[in-house]
Amino acid sequence: MTPLAFLFALLLAAPSELEPRLANLRAQAERLELFTVGDALHAEKERRLSEIAARIAEEATGTESIKALYESIDATREWLLANAADPPALQPGTVRESEDSWRIENPGLSATLAKKDLSLVFETPGARWEMEPCGHGDLETSGKTLSLFEARERTIEPFRAGPSLGVLITLKDFAEAEGLELYLGVHLSGSEALFEVAAREGPVGVGALHWPKAIRFDSRKADDYSVIPYMQGMLLPANWPKEFIRERKLCHTRYLYMPWFGQVREGKGYQAIFETGFDGGGSIIHPASGPTTLRPMWFSSLGELRYPRRVRYVFDDNAGYVSMAKRYRRFARETGHFVSLREKLARTPALSKVIGRPVIHMGSLYHMAKTSKYYSAENVEGNHGFTSLSDLAASLRKLKEREIEEAYVHLDGWGFRGYDSAHPDPLPPGEEQGGWQGLRDFAATCKEIGYLFAVHDNYRDFYENSVSFDPRLALMRQNGEHPKDSTWCGGPQLFLSARFAPEYVRRNYDLFAENGVELGGAYLDVFAVADLDESFQPAHPMSREDCARYRMDSIELLRSRGFVMSSEEPVDFAVPFLDLVHHGPYPTYPNLGGGDAAGLPVPLFNLVYHDSILLPWEMGEDGGWGIPKGDSGRMHCLLNAGLPYLSPGGSDEHLAQARLACQLAERLAFEEMVNHEFLEEGKRRQRTTYSDGVQITVDFDKGTFQVEPPL
Repeated sequence: MTPLAFLFALLLAAPSELEPRLANLRAQAERLELFTVGDALHAEKERRLSEIAARIAEEATGTESIKALYESIDATREWLLANAADPPALQPGTVRESEDSWRIENPGLSATLAKKDLSLVFETPGARWEMEPCGHGDLETSGKTLSLFEARERTIEPFRAGPSLGVLITLKDFAEAEGLELYLGVHLSGSEALFEVAAREGPVGVGALHWPKAIRFDSRKADDYSVIPYMQGMLLPANWPKEFIRERKLCHTRYLYMPWFGQVREGKGYQAIFETGFDGGGSIIHPASGPTTLRPMWFSSLGELRYPRRVRYVFDDNAGYVSMAKRYRRFARETGHFVSLREKLARTPALSKVIGRPVIHMGSLYHMAKTSKYYSAENVEGNHGFTSLSDLAASLRKLKEREIEEAYVHLDGWGFRGYDSAHPDPLPPGEEQGGWQGLRDFAATCKEIGYLFAVHDNYRDFYENSVSFDPRLALMRQNGEHPKDSTWCGGPQLFLSARFAPEYVRRNYDLFAENGVELGGAYLDVFAVADLDESFQPAHPMSREDCARYRMDSIELLRSRGFVMSSEEPVDFAVPFLDLVHHGPYPTYPNLGGGDAAGLPVPLFNLVYHDSILLPWEMGEDGGWGIPKGDSGRMHCLLNAGLPYLSPGGSDEHLAQARLACQLAERLAFEEMVNHEFLEEGKRRQRTTYSDGVQITVDFDKGTFQVEPPL
């Protein structure tokens, strides 16, 4: 029996009115035995517990003695906590200042910040990564470019949080930027470094900030490469023979579907993840044969930094493009941004009619205005292309007879003036196409034969031939000008502020319903591919983040009606809200309309989001839009277990290929793509692996594929 237990037995005769309180204190004292201290303090612990036992053995005479006993127990408890063998601890590491630098160090990563130029060097157990120094051009404001060194007041101080440690750099008193104060943070946690920027802005806001600086990547070795989520994804070998330059590009566009990039040198790498990506981006600078420089930057939001910006650098001594994609997938999950296809199916049951089904694009009326870029003065009759809705419906019936049992039908050119014209006021449907009755009949045909029917629509292009055209509804630049275009069928246009899009969407789809057109889905053109817009309209200002919200409000408005929702391409901010997109293929050179591969195509996007969104693929055998010359779009479709595009007039062979692709897409729709690999030096044989163990191997040179285990 322990000393405390023996003495507790002697207290049975304590005054009855004090017994409940004494029982509580005895229980507290007993639990002090559970606390552990180091071996050197064990004797002191026993002495203190014996003291408590002796106090408890004394006769309690009233409230004051109870209080004194509690104070003694509590003091011992605090001593035990203060000397615990395993107490809570801060992130291990140190922050030290020397004459010319600050050094931040933890067991997995160190950073040295030079005082003279604010350059940073990061060191892992196996690699060293140097950032360029600060200098002219760090900061853009009021038409001027400045250096961060132009701050006449500069301080650097240690900054520690529980999970991290680092420094806070404060820059004030810029001669050319009155009132500006910048706060730059560098925080290490494990093998990662978080960069933070905050600002207090004066009369003139910050137009752009180039910090952190680019990491020097001087390699010209074939096995070293940059990892860039340019569209579906590309690897840019360090010695790539062609020039590849894309400057000042925003995240959430074709240039960075996902807000991250990285580089790998001798199997070791870093990855930059923009945690606040709406106004993040940068430049890709690759002269012929290299080297490659990836420059991050922060764009202004309505002329200012406005809110804190964050970018996380992940250093990995065993890095590759697959591991980087998986690290971003983890980030998407941790932030609630990843929404699985199973979840999307639960919220929109009609999606079951699209998973594993071919995608059919059809169009009725295409009329080129004389002011359109594509108007032909030579072949004038070709400016008006037309197929009636009844003829389109008949072609779908014939396809059904050829045993395509289900499909997703995307219809263009149904509007009052046809395709890409008169938006955002395209209703009523064009009379030439068939009017309301023709559209009702087309929808009824799709329903009867089991095809899901979706319309192509647009709430960004604001055509001058729309009935509600008014520049006050359009985007306005900071200088008061309106961006203009005249490319598409309808001719001259401004751009509708997304602030007004949801009201237009509600009005138009109420009209569809009131006129008996049964829709299963809607495609809101360019909402997911065009740059997020900002507008300086005094009465209706809009930031890029606001724009994203308004665009997705439009999507959610229609989803609430049970629609399957789609847009053009799978840019990251829109992925949680969309069920499918037009396409998500690869960049080609010299333009996206076709040509050679830009770098090495790799499915970075699908390594993150395959089981979150449906991607259709062209089924040609030699290049095409977003398919590198010499590559089979069909092989890419199979490798990615994507949906096939299908023409109603396709050959029997084409239909058979589509059925096979659909079978594979349906089988793997809910499975994560866990790996992609090149199987030989020429990189023409490739393999993808899915979370259920299925492996798909394709040979782009031979045009063959294999699925294991077989379908």
